[in-house]
Order: sequence, then structure tokens, then C-alpha cells
Amino acid sequence: MEITIKIVQFFLSLSVLILIHELGHFLAARYFNTRVEKFYLFFNPWFSIFRKKIGETEYGLGWLPLGGYVKISGMIDESMDKEQMNQEPQPWEFRTKPAWQRLIIMLAGVTFNLLLAILIYIFMLSIIGEQYLPSQNLKYGVHAQPLAQEIGIQHGDIIVSVDNREIENFSQITAAVILNGASSIQVRRNGEMANIMVPEGFGRRVLDSMKDRGAPGAGFVMERIPFIIHGVQQGSVAYEAGIEPGDKIVTLNGEEIPFFFEFRENLIRKAGETVEIGAERNGEWKTFELTLPESGLMGVMPKGDLSAFFELRKKEYSLIAAVPAGVNRAYSTTVDYLKQLRFVIRERDHESLGGFITIGSIFAPTWDWVHFWSITAFLSIILAIMNLLPIPALDGGHVMFLMYEIIVGRKPSDKFMEYAQTVGMVLLLGLIIFAQYNDIMRLFGR
Repeated sequence: MEITIKIVQFFLSLSVLILIHELGHFLAARYFNTRVEKFYLFFNPWFSIFRKKIGETEYGLGWLPLGGYVKISGMIDESMDKEQMNQEPQPWEFRTKPAWQRLIIMLAGVTFNLLLAILIYIFMLSIIGEQYLPSQNLKYGVHAQPLAQEIGIQHGDIIVSVDNREIENFSQITAAVILNGASSIQVRRNGEMANIMVPEGFGRRVLDSMKDRGAPGAGFVMERIPFIIHGVQQGSVAYEAGIEPGDKIVTLNGEEIPFFFEFRENLIRKAGETVEIGAERNGEWKTFELTLPESGLMGVMPKGDLSAFFELRKKEYSLIAAVPAGVNRAYSTTVDYLKQLRFVIRERDHESLGGFITIGSIFAPTWDWVHFWSITAFLSIILAIMNLLPIPALDGGHVMFLMYEIIVGRKPSDKFMEYAQTVGMVLLLGLIIFAQYNDIMRLFGR
């Protein structure tokens, strides 16, 4: 059921993004009196699931969910309609329009994707506001993963700044270390300040550790939270020992380890052993003896609601105030994604490329409209950026040749554009296949 919900969300989001993108091209073309012959959601090689002609345009639904398209008269695109290009140019065709109009038509798709992201952020901020955990409010400090400990960060440290720049939102600290190539981290430890030096290439090591999702010790730092039981798996060793939701776990074999992540690390090291666990329940002290399985996990779910442990900060926005805040959110998200692209290119991190499985996995396993629209806004920005890549089969390729025409004063020949479009489609198809290959390799743990 969870997989089904993710798939439905993925295709719904993909459909919204494609329709908005192609609508941008469509409206810009019509504004400049350019004929649009087809408007399709998904590609339709050989046959269409649905099609209907209204006026000059055929609207349809294809069966291949690799994107969508509008077929604009007099334009060399993925349709490779050479017959039309061999006829006399007509006033309603793309090729007869001034270069500046053609440039606007080609940029309209990515513009609409960026506008969609901005609108989503505006309405989300005006309706639910913005809530986050300030770094300074981690009263128990951080849980330092092995890589963080390696450079000198300790459990309980409070991260004050990265490269002497304060990062208010705790969830952004790891991204700052990876993407910004941090050279130092400033922490407060036992009331005193300490400066932690970050070695060159450390961000790449953190990213590599995070690729093995769910692996113990992956990542950099996490919120250090008390170990309070939220749920107990029926039939688990914890269930058999009598541990109940609400129990606050404090000791392991008499040693006080009241924080969840540290407790779990120690528990895993004792896999297969019989251990004694001490806990508080409604003001009373309880002890439990249980024999751990080979995984070292006892079958419980910790209380993960951060608002139960920390004072979260929430900003409320009126609709008017949400407009600049939404624009700023879209801008910062775009900048962060460009940093990720730069990191991938600089580090030659081709394995991080993902396809449909990777994209689908970021949707929630249960239906959550807030999460759905947040992901859709993010994907809309990614779609805009990726479409601007200077590959002939993408909008960015057409923009590149239009800029050449504007600067030089003459168009590339139709024959050259046909060859360029073919090469671009081959490159794009190869990139898609490679991304799906990475997904399959990750799926089978390779």
C-alpha cells in the first residue's frame, strides 16, 4: 500500500510539472500568434491513450511518462518533422518569428516551472507557516556520527556556526558542510567555545556515508534526544520483556545512557548478548532483561516528535508577507540545488544520479499534502534547471542556438539543427538510461 501511495504521488506530481511546463510554451507561442499543432502530457510513440482536436491544436495523453511536449509549427523539435520544414515558411510558424519572440517561447516553460514553485511556497507559508528547530535550542547538543567524531565533534556539543557563519536552522548544517566546502565548525562545549577544523574533501566523505540509507553511523550530526518508547513491535524481544510505550530508557547494564542514538549504538555492539535495561515508567523504576537478536535491535520505535523535546520556532505569514518569503524560499532552493550540481560535477559523482525510483522514494509513504506540495515545488525547480542545460533536445539547447543567432546575426542551418536535435536526443536518452541503471544497482544493494 505504501508503494502504491508513493507511485500515485509521483505520477500526480510529474503530471502537474509537465502540464505547467508545456503550458508555458503553449501560451507564449499563442501570444505571438504561433500555431501549436499538439499539446501532449507524456509521449505518444505509435499511439495515444486519448486525443481530441480543438481548433488548430490536438490535445492528448501519451503512454510513455518520460515527459510531455507541444508541437509548434515550423520548429525543429523531438517530432523531427522534416516534411514541414521543407515547405515554404508561413507567417504563423515559429521559424518566421523574430529571434527575441522565439527566445521567450523557449524560456516560457522553465519560467512557468519557477513561478509554480514560487506560488506553492507562497501559499504553503501563508497557510501553515514555517517551523524549524533552531540550532541554539538543542539543549542536549548533537549526536555526533563517527565522521563528526573523527574531526573532533563530541556528543553534546552545540554547533554555533560553520565557517563563523551562524546557521539558524539545524537541519541545514549537514548541507552546509557538504555543499559549501566548510573549513571550520564552531561549537559550544561545557560552556566554552571550541573551533573544529574540517579537512579538505570531508564533505564528500559525509555524502558517501549517507548513500547507504539507514546504515548506522551514516551522515554527520543529528539531534540528541532522550530515549522514550513510542511503539513496541509485537513479538519482539522488547515486547516479550514487558517494555511499553511511554517508558523512558535510561541505563544499559547499569551504565547511564539516556539518549536514543548512543543507546542504540551500544545495543548493536552487544548483539546476541543478554542485557539489562533500566527505565522510568510513571515515576517508578523498571528493569528488563532480554536477549538481543543478531541485529542488536530490540524491536522498539523511539519518540521522534522534536516538539516534545525542544522549543521549535514557527513563523506565521499573512498572504502579503508570504509573497517575498515564497520568492526567497524559491531562490534559496535554486541556489542550493545549483551547489549540489556543482558538487556532483566537481567530484565526478555520477553514482548520485537517480531516476524514477530515486525521485519516487522521496515522496511520503502516507498521503501528506504538505509534503507532496513541498516535493512538487522542489522538483519544479529541478525541472527548470535541468531543462536549461545546453543539450539540443532540451529548452537550453534551443536557447543556446537562439543566443548564437542574436549575437552573430544569422541562424544555424536547418540541417545542422536536425543533426544537433538527433545528437541531443541520444545524449538525453543515454542519461535517462544511466539514471535508471543507478536506481537498479542501488535497489539490489550494489
